[in-house]
Amino acid sequence: MAELTLRAAGRARADLVWSRYTTYREWPRWSPQIVRVEAPGERVAAGARGTVRSLPGIAVAFRVESVDEERRRWVWRVRLGPVRLRLTHEVRALGDGAETSLRIEGPALAVAAYAPLARLALHRLLRP
Repeated sequence: MAELTLRAAGRARADLVWSRYTTYREWPRWSPQIVRVEAPGERVAAGARGTVRSLPGIAVAFRVESVDEERRRWVWRVRLGPVRLRLTHEVRALGDGAETSLRIEGPALAVAAYAPLARLALHRLLRP
């Protein structure tokens, strides 16, 4: 198993970044590989299960482990066939903008393959 933490900072306010992170319909707007999210409710919630539809026709199952609104932190597990990743997202206020981090845990090859897409998504997430 491998672990990688990515960080990015930008000019978007922390509350806006947190809302983008936790509202399913927002995900395709900042994450280029996501087409849509199929899940109960509109926002991430502990115990929620669903599917992320990605290009080209990939369906990734997920389960949200925890959400901490006060700390702006949430954790989920994703599964694509036999590959499983655990992802921890955090948002912090940083001056006039925000900083976000993403810790990816899973098989080394999967972590390495996902990192470039995740890095791009984080930078788009932080745009004002």
